[in-house]
Amino acid sequence: MRSFAALVALAAAAALAIPGAAAAASPLRQMNHVVVIYEENHSFDNLYGGWERVNGRADADAAHTRQVNQAGAPYRCLLQVDVNLATPPQAASCNDTTTTRAFASAFPNAPFRIDVAGRIPMTARTCPAPGVSAPNGVLAPTGEPGGCTRDLVHRYYQEQYQLDGGRQDRYVTGSDAVGLTMGFFDTRALPIYRYLHGRGHPRYAIADDFFQGAFGGSFLNHQWLVAARTPRWPNAVNDGGPNDLHSVVDANGMPTTAGSSPLYVSPLGAKVVDGALTASCSPGGGRPATPAGVTCGDFAVNTIQPSFQPFSPGTAVERRLPPQTTPTIGDRLSAKGVSWAWYSGGWSNAAGKVNAPGWTNGNGPVSTPTNPRACPDPAAFATATWPNCPDKLFQFHHQPLNYYASFAPGTAARRRHLRDEAEFIAAARGSQRRCALKRVSLIKPIGAENEHPGYTNVSTGSDHLVTLLRTIRASRCARDTMVIVTYDEFGGQWDHVPPPGLDGTRGPHDRMGPGTRIPALVLAPRLRAGFVVDHTQHDTTSILATIEHRFGLRPLTSRDRRVRDLSSVFRARRAR
Repeated sequence: MRSFAALVALAAAAALAIPGAAAAASPLRQMNHVVVIYEENHSFDNLYGGWERVNGRADADAAHTRQVNQAGAPYRCLLQVDVNLATPPQAASCNDTTTTRAFASAFPNAPFRIDVAGRIPMTARTCPAPGVSAPNGVLAPTGEPGGCTRDLVHRYYQEQYQLDGGRQDRYVTGSDAVGLTMGFFDTRALPIYRYLHGRGHPRYAIADDFFQGAFGGSFLNHQWLVAARTPRWPNAVNDGGPNDLHSVVDANGMPTTAGSSPLYVSPLGAKVVDGALTASCSPGGGRPATPAGVTCGDFAVNTIQPSFQPFSPGTAVERRLPPQTTPTIGDRLSAKGVSWAWYSGGWSNAAGKVNAPGWTNGNGPVSTPTNPRACPDPAAFATATWPNCPDKLFQFHHQPLNYYASFAPGTAARRRHLRDEAEFIAAARGSQRRCALKRVSLIKPIGAENEHPGYTNVSTGSDHLVTLLRTIRASRCARDTMVIVTYDEFGGQWDHVPPPGLDGTRGPHDRMGPGTRIPALVLAPRLRAGFVVDHTQHDTTSILATIEHRFGLRPLTSRDRRVRDLSSVFRARRAR
């Protein structure tokens, strides 16, 4: 029989083998419920860079702030194409001739505040109507209320170019929104900031070294949230034809033409392709060779539709990703007998769950001149066929588990675990006497409430976030619930902190990421009073590690095995 001392030594060694495992024995172990709220498209500096005591915008040095052109020379001004920031209507105060495109601007080459009078305050009427495309924004005051900016490119290869090896100085050059990448919001005006600084606010931690799991956009980072890996399309078409979805990149690793990024000129001209898949390792159909060092293969890295409903109406099957078969955090939880659900705003309408929580489309279709089986709710896609009635701001690629065979339509796993956000809210509100939440809840707000630039605004989404947090806090669940709030990715916006693997920054990384730093909050009852700032390095897969360590699950991949979990917040020092 082993001695007591030997057993203690073995236990200590086991704890060291898994980052965060030792902490899981105390405060994390007492968190019987984990709620993850997954917001949209903001970098840390863009949204939380003015939070006190964090590594924010005031800590950025010039080397990680000043933006350079394609040749590496600093711009004098920031070109703006958002109709509310361009010159006119903004009065020019700067002229730039550092490239072949001379331009005038009201913005010098430095970060600037977006939400001020005369630009795009939160009260501005600059939002497009739901479902309406506004590539360069909506000129005030002709739009809907809310202070929306235009959208910004946030894709796999572009972000790697923008990061520039950790120099963080090509966000402008690599973007279709150019100077808007350097904009930021007044952190202290955000509803979430005001809530967490109000009297009697909940205990919370702000994590200021938290990175998006993978380079690029929402589709890929949602996949990393549930599976810690990039999906693949086995034997994808590789003939250069219309169904070949591989990207084609130039010598800079960019798939972007001059027409889509005003300050970038590709040496390949129109031969580049910004596809849903990575560049082919052996391009077919006469496409140019993929440069050495560029990630290639049949990886799905940019927005692509799933095989299963709901998908964007009219998407051909040849352009829908085949069902994935690798394990997800949901599979791990189910195998362990841990209750869980993915709650998405608008899911019942989109998935055709008639009369389920959140359903707004009646008991049958209506006939219109263009659609004999149209959806009754005018907020639904006009081209949708009842009962699949997605809201115009429902985002299909924000539903990562719908890409997996284990959650296919008709399966018990789909019925049990893919739910509407309205069901979560009802369960939390009904938990006044006994907590009715599942052990793990993953919440994805609908487009109108998720803070995504282009089709919504930060104030509406932040208000919705506060409503969710208040609802949880008012329930019996609050006494043993850890709430994790973060964003899927950077939304194309600048941040001054290099991700792990770049510019000498150490930490778990691979060819897929992590990417740009993003906001993250943790609310939990056992945190130190007031609030704390956690400077521990994390990425999106740290959420998986937290769930795995709390409920005794095996890691999904090497990344979630190597990252630190969020139990670090319980050791962080009080910030005030």
